[in-house]
Amino acid sequence: MIALLSIIAAALFTFSLFNLRQVKSLFIEMYGRKNLVFSLAKNDFKTKYSSSYLGITWGFIQPLLIILTYWFVFQVGLKSASVMDVPFILWFMVGIVPWFYFSEAWSNATNVFVEYSYLVKKVVFNIEVLPIVRIVSALIVNLFFVLLLFTVSAAYGYYPNLYYLQIIYYSMCMILLTISISYITSAVVLFFRDLYQIIGIVIQIGFWFTPIVWSYTMLSDFWLFVFKLNPMFYIVNGFRDSFINQIYFWQHPYQTIYFWFSCILLLTIGLKVFRKLRPHFSDVL
Repeated sequence: MIALLSIIAAALFTFSLFNLRQVKSLFIEMYGRKNLVFSLAKNDFKTKYSSSYLGITWGFIQPLLIILTYWFVFQVGLKSASVMDVPFILWFMVGIVPWFYFSEAWSNATNVFVEYSYLVKKVVFNIEVLPIVRIVSALIVNLFFVLLLFTVSAAYGYYPNLYYLQIIYYSMCMILLTISISYITSAVVLFFRDLYQIIGIVIQIGFWFTPIVWSYTMLSDFWLFVFKLNPMFYIVNGFRDSFINQIYFWQHPYQTIYFWFSCILLLTIGLKVFRKLRPHFSDVL
């Protein structure tokens, strides 16, 4: 069994290595178009809430209400105690903030070609930027909640230190993971519209399969290994390591290697799927 897994891992590594040039070219191109990406992301964020009375305020109200609801249910209603001597509300917020970003950005990026169909049909427009536009747009709300985390952490006596700089690293991980998955789902959903509903279900299930409202310390070694296969486990745990546990990411070498390998593999597959299906986008829109 171990030999078989080793062969599979070696094959996937070789596949990713030979296609690494595509990944590199994507980021070089996106960097060259950074002004366009930021401009479209800003406009996308404003447009999303333009038809509502409170406007962009809704982007912040909904996540705040979710945090308050879970805090009331678990800490007030169920009398949840502190987790590893950390106040529950702080421990919970540090875990749910990256999940908010991932779930919103992935969902929005998946549906981007449907909502921007008029751009997809323009031959001169490079539609590869559209999923990244949605992913960057979601960062606006995420930045607010990261700043809120700094405030709540300070209120509980966890003041900024060098470990907090890792938030930049884990945010990059969060963005890369979302990009990697979104290129696959945004292309496939045009040909299989039910995928968008399936992703909604996956996000709901994934919330409970990621240690956001529960601690992974309650798991046996076998189940801990299984749950660590979820890339969001690495990110959520990384946010807690930065704000609470004061652990550097290189102190988890195997998880770090696994995470980056998974992202590069997913992105490589995603780009291949996207570029294979792109010529047929206009036919199904």
